[in-house]
Amino acid sequence: MSVTAEPITRVVIALSKLPGIGPKSAQRLVYHLLQGADADIEELAHSLLALKGSLTLCSSCFNVADHNPCSICADNQRDPSMLCVVERPADIPSVERTGRFNGYYHVLHGALSPARGIGPEDLHIREIASRVRQMGVTEVILATNPTVEGEATAMYVRQVVSPLGVRVSRLARGLPFGADIEYADDITLGQAFDSRQGF
Repeated sequence: MSVTAEPITRVVIALSKLPGIGPKSAQRLVYHLLQGADADIEELAHSLLALKGSLTLCSSCFNVADHNPCSICADNQRDPSMLCVVERPADIPSVERTGRFNGYYHVLHGALSPARGIGPEDLHIREIASRVRQMGVTEVILATNPTVEGEATAMYVRQVVSPLGVRVSRLARGLPFGADIEYADDITLGQAFDSRQGF
């Protein structure tokens, strides 16, 4: 016999499916919502229901947006000579927060993973070449994740765009700021050596 009411259990299970939220965090969130005003819960429910219906994919970069083209592709103050390729729409805000990139983006919606049956035809890779030609791109920045799948995807995209005569660069990887070398894994430390700069 469960000591938790069934509606609470259902919401806990649903929230637990979100990335980074375990059962205990989900339970804390549910009880926090129950202590709040009914209007707050209703607003959250309406927002979640409207989320998918009010969004679309930008026909240029494939970012998730509320209009087409997205606000980034519609911004003519950005630098059309640079195209940053990312795996997911969630990667764009992270790059934007750095304040170091003012070009345009291209979202693949995943990474190559033969083990999971994800091939080039399942991602928005083939559209990159036409965007490079149309926009006059001179540099493609590969900002895929530093994983086996991300590396394979970056190499594949490089093969697609290199014949177009553009510079292809990859985000440098290595030790995060404030990290101790003794705790770094071998791959991260090796990449830090490979990406070393003059000082």
